[in-house]
Amino acid sequence: MAELNSDNGPAFRRETEQVVNEIAQGLRTLDAGAGWFSRLAPTRQQQVLQEVAGYALQAHITAADGRAGVARSGVKPTATPAVMICMDPPRYGFAGLPTAEHLKAFRVLVSVFAIADTRRRETYCQGACGHAWHNLPAATEQP
Repeated sequence: MAELNSDNGPAFRRETEQVVNEIAQGLRTLDAGAGWFSRLAPTRQQQVLQEVAGYALQAHITAADGRAGVARSGVKPTATPAVMICMDPPRYGFAGLPTAEHLKAFRVLVSVFAIADTRRRETYCQGACGHAWHNLPAATEQP
């Protein structure tokens, strides 16, 4: 696992991809992922938010995914990240939110991504998926 403040960008992106996809596939809880995120430096948190927003965009999230994800995230629907993701089309720019909003944004983005990505795994990728991130081995929960 990469160090939390490491300058090794590619390793950190792989770690982020692993954590987010484990949450999306139920191999890691959202709370455990939020704990991982909370231990990151604010600049790393911004990088993670940009990366996860990119995953959500690639998963073709909808406003309905946004509403379902917010309900799953534990974040109030009136919080800025929740409002942003529920817009039609969803609004991005989560990394530009104040630092105090980063954890809420992470919870919302990962929850929405999990819903959209699950739909894609069950439809487009069912049975013949070549995406490595859709075929994660069962792992033990990590903090």
